[in-house]
Amino acid sequence: MRRISKENVKFMGRQLGKLTHSIPAIVFDYILSQIQLFDNLTTPVIDALKYLSPLGYDILGYCLLEALSPHAPQNNKKNSDLSVMLGDRARTKHDGSTIAPWIQYLSTFAGNICKKYSLDLVPLLQYIANQLKAKESLDLLLLKQIVEKMTGIEAAEDITSEQLEAMSGGELLKSEAGYFGQLRTAKKSATRLREATAHNDLAITLCILMSQQRNRIIYDESQVGLHTKLVGKLYDQCQDTLVQFGTFLATSCTLDEYARKIPQLETLVDEYHVDCDVAFFLWRPVFSHLILSKYEELRRASKAHKKLTQIQLEGVYANASESVLEPVVSVMKSYLPPKTWEDVSPQFFVTFWSLTLYDLWVPSEAYTREVLRIKQLAATAAENKEFTSSKRRKEQERCSQLIDKLQDEQRRQSEHVRRVLAKLEKEKDFWFAPRTQKSAKNEAVTAFLQLCLFPRCIFTAPDSLYCAQFVKTIHLLQTPNFSTLICYDRVFCDIIYTVTSCTENEANRYGRFLNALLTTVMKWHGDKNIFQQECASFPGFVTKFRATNTSLAESNDHVDYENYRHVCHKWHYKITKCVIVCLESKDFTQIRNALIVLKRILPSFPRVINLANAVEKWVERVRLPFYKKEINCTLM
Repeated sequence: MRRISKENVKFMGRQLGKLTHSIPAIVFDYILSQIQLFDNLTTPVIDALKYLSPLGYDILGYCLLEALSPHAPQNNKKNSDLSVMLGDRARTKHDGSTIAPWIQYLSTFAGNICKKYSLDLVPLLQYIANQLKAKESLDLLLLKQIVEKMTGIEAAEDITSEQLEAMSGGELLKSEAGYFGQLRTAKKSATRLREATAHNDLAITLCILMSQQRNRIIYDESQVGLHTKLVGKLYDQCQDTLVQFGTFLATSCTLDEYARKIPQLETLVDEYHVDCDVAFFLWRPVFSHLILSKYEELRRASKAHKKLTQIQLEGVYANASESVLEPVVSVMKSYLPPKTWEDVSPQFFVTFWSLTLYDLWVPSEAYTREVLRIKQLAATAAENKEFTSSKRRKEQERCSQLIDKLQDEQRRQSEHVRRVLAKLEKEKDFWFAPRTQKSAKNEAVTAFLQLCLFPRCIFTAPDSLYCAQFVKTIHLLQTPNFSTLICYDRVFCDIIYTVTSCTENEANRYGRFLNALLTTVMKWHGDKNIFQQECASFPGFVTKFRATNTSLAESNDHVDYENYRHVCHKWHYKITKCVIVCLESKDFTQIRNALIVLKRILPSFPRVINLANAVEKWVERVRLPFYKKEINCTLM
């Protein structure tokens, strides 16, 4: 093991293969003990295991489970190298604040070896399910690595803005520009993983267990003694793995098969006690598929379906959507207390949770960037003298076909967004209850923030942009009885409590959400003409609400441009004050989350010099050695 390297991996692999044929368990235990100590051995060791027999791979899987097990047996010989190296096998670091590195090393090794060789995946997945049933979530790191390595679907919070924009496009754009790796290179291993999850309904079992484990990590009494940093880390790991695994399930098979696998929405919520955000996350691809299928069915049922106008097609889509989502609306009516629906309608609640960013916005710049990138690849291939003429021709044909598919996907998404916006235009009058003078300002916005906006904006990074885009959409639709100003004001003036209660990854998503809102706000702030076109006479910018039956659009009490600029200054001041309160506290979580949010909103904040100086002053104080020991954050 100490002599193995990339240069001699073939020779050492043959020797290792012969040795494991006679004493496999002892050899694999020693190999795994070295992996736990030296993560740079992972790549050469995986290459060296090429010459194992099928029985050898089975025994390796058993030894891997034994090494990961919380109560793995130790070598009783006190002076043995193995016992010295493994120590007491603590699953967290000595201070209890982070996961032990050896679990990360073994999980990475397991993910890579499962992708490269035909290791039996069912025992590994069953082990993870059993650990979740025992209220242990540390081993989700193993599932995260297996899914990432075998499918190419990542659970990375450091995704770039360009990748995030691509994630709002179609499936082809997502696979080409939304991930760090290419999904098409992992098709065979992804198929193996899909077949493994079909055993004993492991796919849905894992999803339900992970969604339940999220709440256990925070509220279960057995977790009381855990360090706050570890609780946040475990919650983030559980959330990210759930989203990653759910995305894999929805994309690895046809949506008809996927719909047959997952329980009904009512069953998830009532029997399995799955939170609303997770239940809709699992069912959202099915809703889109059912609506599209019903739309095609209704369209083809028309005698002159080839001659239908755009308005008629939009009407057909609205009818298809209503027929699919009407049972869901009935389920949600009983899910929340009746008082909830006095301010927002169940139809609005289901509409918000069933849509995605794909339904509201076309990422034209992302499509354009990807087409240009593929054209450059084709030009590079044409000039590559190392390629044969047939290979150059095939590469150019592949690029040409990919460009055509992307352009066709962009066209289809544009048509889909038009149909969805027409449907929302038809429904908007029934979303919010008419206002009274007493409850004009708060109840509807409070219900919207509490039930919809805040839970979803911290669910995933694409959801954070979706929430900002949805607020903008209902404003531009001139939705009655909804105040855009109050909504923005409630978000920007009270961020301290949300920032403090976020985990590290949630703070990243919340920062993206605030940045997207601030981008819209500063766009209106920066150009009076845009403000006049998109805000001046809109119901969302009404300041006075006179009577129950008075439409907001009929009132002349709108915010003018200069007053709006003053309001923007107030919002920037409030954000600055909240950030400083977090930075001047000596609480690690508040300081860390404030710095993360600041990093995310930099494109839009701060814009006022004196406020920027105040923030910079406190950021400099955070850089002092006292804080530097605890906070690992990159500062300018």
